Amino acid sequence: MSLSGKLLRPQNRALFKTSLCATIRFRQHGFTHPLTSLQCGATLQSLTNTKSFKQGQQLHAHIIVSGTLEDNTYLSTKIAAFYASCGRMTQAQVLFDGVVLKSSFLWNFMIRGYACNGLGMRSLALYREMLSFGQKTDNFTYPFVLKACGDLLLVEIGRRVHCEVVVSGFESDIYVGNSLIAMYVNFDDLALARIVFDRMLERDLVSWNTMISGYTKHGKAREAFVVFDLMRKAGFNVDGRTLLSLLSACGCIQAVNQGREIHGYVVRNSPRIYNKFLNNSLIQMYFDCNSMVDARRLFEGVQLKDTVSWNSMIAGYARNEDAIESLRLFCRMVLEGWRPDEVTVVAVLGACDEITALQFGMAVHSHIVKKGFNENNIVGTSLINMYSKCGSLACSCNVFDEMPNKNLVSWSAMVSGYGIHGKGREAVSLFHEMVASDIIPDEGVVTSVLSACSHAGLVIEGKEIFDRMAKDYNIKPGLAQYSCLVDLLGRAGQLDEAYELIKTMEVNPTSDIWAALLSACRLHHNVELAEISSQKVFDMNPKAVGSYICLSNIYAAEKRWDDVERVRAMVRRKGFKKPPGCSFTELYNVVHRFLVGDRTHEQTDDIYAKLDDLKQRLKEAGYKPDTSSVYYDVEEEVKEKLLWDHSERLAIAFALIKTSPGTTISITKNLRVCGDCHNVTKFISKLTCRDIIMRDIHRFHHFSDGSCSCGDYW
Repeated sequence: MSLSGKLLRPQNRALFKTSLCATIRFRQHGFTHPLTSLQCGATLQSLTNTKSFKQGQQLHAHIIVSGTLEDNTYLSTKIAAFYASCGRMTQAQVLFDGVVLKSSFLWNFMIRGYACNGLGMRSLALYREMLSFGQKTDNFTYPFVLKACGDLLLVEIGRRVHCEVVVSGFESDIYVGNSLIAMYVNFDDLALARIVFDRMLERDLVSWNTMISGYTKHGKAREAFVVFDLMRKAGFNVDGRTLLSLLSACGCIQAVNQGREIHGYVVRNSPRIYNKFLNNSLIQMYFDCNSMVDARRLFEGVQLKDTVSWNSMIAGYARNEDAIESLRLFCRMVLEGWRPDEVTVVAVLGACDEITALQFGMAVHSHIVKKGFNENNIVGTSLINMYSKCGSLACSCNVFDEMPNKNLVSWSAMVSGYGIHGKGREAVSLFHEMVASDIIPDEGVVTSVLSACSHAGLVIEGKEIFDRMAKDYNIKPGLAQYSCLVDLLGRAGQLDEAYELIKTMEVNPTSDIWAALLSACRLHHNVELAEISSQKVFDMNPKAVGSYICLSNIYAAEKRWDDVERVRAMVRRKGFKKPPGCSFTELYNVVHRFLVGDRTHEQTDDIYAKLDDLKQRLKEAGYKPDTSSVYYDVEEEVKEKLLWDHSERLAIAFALIKTSPGTTISITKNLRVCGDCHNVTKFISKLTCRDIIMRDIHRFHHFSDGSCSCGDYW
């Protein structure tokens, strides 16, 4: 049967009708007489190069109607190649099937079309079919076969194709060599990628860029710079892709000086290489290097802003613990007429949960629903995190229940939400529900449920889940899981067992694991074990200022003031600074921040007057200060005054002044809440008939009628 006849089969009529309708438009452009086969072929080649789909479709219609396509293998091949280059693989396959004598040109275009349009398996099947027909492969075949293997992570097949490349003699071809490097980079086999790279007799800019970006993508920034130095010595000039990879590498190792050098190079060569992608990458690099001033200066000084630029700034500030500035920028973005996308709202929700900006987060949620972003799993998971970290666990549950397609990350976020609110049993129950739903746990969700057990003191349940990791879930316990188990045992007072676990664990303990044991020693006043664990932390992470402070506080609790001074002198000598206590509260979409002893707020006089009133009422109700949280060798009266300067008390007093009776108060603190503040907040909740939700660095405390949800276990 002729090709025209095959096109008129029922399953292919849609293609024919589309082409036939297009012939009218084609003729309106002046093609009223049939073109010759060679003219059609030349025109098709031009349209293929520019991927001009509509014009090519019109030309196809003209060829069919004029009868030029009848038994014309040359034109059928050209048209099939055209559709393949435009990503229209269904139409290309129809024409391909109709060609009896298929050339290497046609096979290659089809293999390329499938590989470049996310249909790698079909590309590989076609490659095998090509070999079975005895068709000879060439240097235009292998690059896209290797791409398909790399995209699908088919390691064994990829290596087999590599062998076929060597046997066929194409290993020295520069395009094939570049494709081999890219495939091995996708396989995370940088050693083999480097071997292929080093053996290449000829390299082009793509070769160097692929190797540099491969190292960068897999976290080997220093190796990326080594290759870059070799590239410069070989006389190659960089292009935009090189610079994007190098900027990412600078961010990975916080090499801000090298980043500035690249920035200078970009500015000097601005007309040739500067574009918004480089601009956004420079912003990202400066944030990754904690150089927010440079990022802001660049952002404000350029004209090439786009949504990605705003997203980089908003996410950058949130990531660098300046959530308030992040939210300010989001408001400015909206006021200036930019349209937030899914990436924007995910970053903003992350900033909201940093400072418990619940009202702001709810407003963003409303925007998400209006724009239809709530169907996005990443956005849904960010909403779960935001609500749980802003103290509204009920809203987290609602978002979770309404998600149409829950993935592992969504389940993990909900388990974590229950955990930080002290609802360990609910977290364990949800974890088992997830497993029953045929969702296979990974290291992340196991870490979340173990952390939930730790906050709730569920030692038996936590141990059971830890023991089942390898046996039931095929997960080898790693540092995160061991750290959670040490924390679980330590909080429960089983310090000796936690210490033995560290000494016998299958992986080398890190400073974080020893720090977890040190924290437990502070809770249970075990000085001897604290000295052992603190020394381990200092050896592994000499800059861990928190551990120095923890050890100093342990000595202070035992009134060993000489040891306290010794540790503090070490901190001063090393130039370390303790992060100041800081609390946030959000009222009417405005976030207010308070430091220890803060007197900068515009309502300072009212706040301290309220504190004096609360102090008097608490004493009348039977409150007695617990000055054990003040780690200074001073008089009790001074210690009591220092306690009343704590930032969370200032935030609570301000919220009491500014909100009506019965309103729930939400507070966020950047450090662990001290024992006396915890006790004071219980008293305040009872005396003022208020529910108070306080989030510290570890978990949430829900205070109501004189009691806390943590049961004094934190």
